Amino acid sequence: MKVVVADDSRVMRQIVIRTLRQAGYDWWEIEEAEDGAVALEKIRASQPDFVLSDWNMPEMTGIDLLRSLRREGNETPFAFVTSEGSAAMRQQAEQAGALFLIAKPFTAEIFRDTIDPFIA
Repeated sequence: MKVVVADDSRVMRQIVIRTLRQAGYDWWEIEEAEDGAVALEKIRASQPDFVLSDWNMPEMTGIDLLRSLRREGNETPFAFVTSEGSAAMRQQAEQAGALFLIAKPFTAEIFRDTIDPFIA
């Protein structure tokens, strides 16, 4: 399974990837993107099976990335891993077509419990 992990913090991308591996997704082929604009290009080029994105990033936010993909007719499964998880953000994410929003801090168990229903 090809996955794009988008976050402007290299450290946070590594934490997300490590947590995915701890959750049992060590077989995923993961590509990193340092902001939404880079993620958009990588998604267009590699057509991943899943996208995990931060919300607040320079160049293009995660929600703008998701909206851009959907406007293009790209229905790649998309979810957020972000430091904020307000009700308003969750509602925006759902309305834009996100599968879920995981708020930081997170654990491998939270990843597994949240992701498994969408990929099983």
